Amino acid sequence: MRQGSHTRRRGMQGAGPPGVAAGAMLVAALATAWVFRADFGLGPAAADTTTQVTTDHSAHTATPVDATLAASSGPVTELDKQLLVKVRQADLWELPAGRLAQENGSMEQVKRAGMHLMEGHSRLDQMVREIAAALKVPIPDKPTADQQSWLDRLESSKGSEFDQFFANQLRDSHGKVFVVIAKVRATTQNSVIRDLAIEADRTVADHMEVMEDTGLVKPQTFDSVAADVLP
Repeated sequence: MRQGSHTRRRGMQGAGPPGVAAGAMLVAALATAWVFRADFGLGPAAADTTTQVTTDHSAHTATPVDATLAASSGPVTELDKQLLVKVRQADLWELPAGRLAQENGSMEQVKRAGMHLMEGHSRLDQMVREIAAALKVPIPDKPTADQQSWLDRLESSKGSEFDQFFANQLRDSHGKVFVVIAKVRATTQNSVIRDLAIEADRTVADHMEVMEDTGLVKPQTFDSVAADVLP
């Protein structure tokens, strides 16, 4: 998502069923909690992420999701739960990868892409953790073995080697999760999950774009994504 953009807010027009009204109230509360600063003063990062982003906690205090309202926001399918897990799993390695881009990257476009990762995944991670807790959906608390190996490689790489691996691995990962987000956005009946899908869609689309803007993404990366997501 571009700097200065805001979490989508939807107003209520007229009266509706109690579940819909409750869902709208919860979305409104979440929208208040998820406003972020355009100067990259990020919201609180997850306490258990591999690498932390320095934040000003006094300027951004989240409003906890009300579990009663969450229960009224609509049914939660297995695909909805999969979105929560996949977004959280992405946050756990892509947020620290963004920080590493500031330290080890040699191209300005790579550093810029890393800043987008830090901003977007800090925001998404707060959202997904609050929603998962309210809906009682278990989510991971550490990167997968593959994700940790990618972080280890980024940690030990510098300059053009870092830039190449960063742009291609992050473009590959974002392309593959993008399809799951689209499926949830198209099918979920849960208003809170839908709001997360909308935000994740915008964020992941932005992250794919900034990776492509580096000029480093290889045709093989697109082929890898196609092999994973196309029938």
